[in-house]
Amino acid sequence: MRRSLRLRARFRAVLGPDTRSAGQALVALLVSALAGLLAGLTLGSITGTLEALPGLLVLVPAAIGMRGNIFGALGSRLGTAIHAGTFRLSRRRDTLVGQNILASSVLTLAISLALAVLAKAVSVGFGLHGTISIADFVVISVVGGVLSSAVVLVITLAIAAGAARYDWDLDSVAAPLVTAAGDLVTLPSLFLATYLVGLGPVTPSLAVLLTLLSVGVLVVAVRSGLPVLGRVLRESIPVLLVAGTVDIVAGLTIERRIESFTAFPALLVLLPPYLENLGGLGGILSSRLASKLHLGLIEARTIPQRAAREDALLVFVFAVPAFALVAVSADVAAALIGLDTPGLLRMLTVTMIGGLAATVFAVLVAYLGAIATFRLGLDPDNHGIPLLTSSMDLIGSFSLILAIVFVGIGS
Repeated sequence: MRRSLRLRARFRAVLGPDTRSAGQALVALLVSALAGLLAGLTLGSITGTLEALPGLLVLVPAAIGMRGNIFGALGSRLGTAIHAGTFRLSRRRDTLVGQNILASSVLTLAISLALAVLAKAVSVGFGLHGTISIADFVVISVVGGVLSSAVVLVITLAIAAGAARYDWDLDSVAAPLVTAAGDLVTLPSLFLATYLVGLGPVTPSLAVLLTLLSVGVLVVAVRSGLPVLGRVLRESIPVLLVAGTVDIVAGLTIERRIESFTAFPALLVLLPPYLENLGGLGGILSSRLASKLHLGLIEARTIPQRAAREDALLVFVFAVPAFALVAVSADVAAALIGLDTPGLLRMLTVTMIGGLAATVFAVLVAYLGAIATFRLGLDPDNHGIPLLTSSMDLIGSFSLILAIVFVGIGS
């Protein structure tokens, strides 16, 4: 009896004093896993499109990740605003929320264009032959980005409004829910955008129009004189470009191992929720650390203080059931729709080995990224989520592929 009480006491200590916030984070991760699974089923079902448009898979992780990067950072900034008591929904573009909405919209156009160029350049630079044209990349990336971002923006604002009204901890729920929404809507949006490629002169003309629109909107926004808009753009564009490059390399890594994924499409079903979990877990930690730094609850020390260590330990507590759920649900869902699977045991083994190894890196990146940006006088809300999710896309892809090789799937 005493041993049971001691274990319960230690578990409550890990959860920390705010068990309600921890419960909200766990629910958000479960919802995130379900949304990621639906995205995975979409990815597993469009293997024909991936084979017909070589190089598209290089763009997919970056396009998905960018929704989470842009709107996860938006959620993180709004979470800080809620904690500071400055959050107010308004239609005026000069308000805090209005300028953040404008910034996210401008970033969507500009970064989608940049991702298209990066995807083509990296594909050619790393010797991936026969890829789709730069015009095809631009149309798919920008059109798919705009369609998905419109939905994710509404979801992000709704979550923020709900957090303000019902006293949710936005730092605990925004990252997993927003990135899940990005996963869920980005893949269908990209798939819809593929119908605009290969249309003779129409596709190149549309690509030129979208390029001019994206560049023009960015120039107007930078020269608008709105302070929050300007700061978010100045701080976000460099880190989003770096994050996009990392995501493109992650996509290239998956493209080069595509035989394992096409042999067992259940692995494609697994991929979005697996990466989603990594981004969600790290995003929770990143957002909580950013708010604590802004509010003075922790200091930007190389050695984390107790409050930061407790947040990091909480991530590992959530990681085990989250990755187990992802593996089981991906295997069952793939089997139900008739996709080949390597079997539940191997799916579990691959997911747990790859996921827990990558979680260690997620915690390190989240903490070091938060204190480094804060020490440099930058806003960790603008940098934490993009650095974290893009790093996890690359590290998570590598760890998953290494686990696949270790287990002997597709070899």
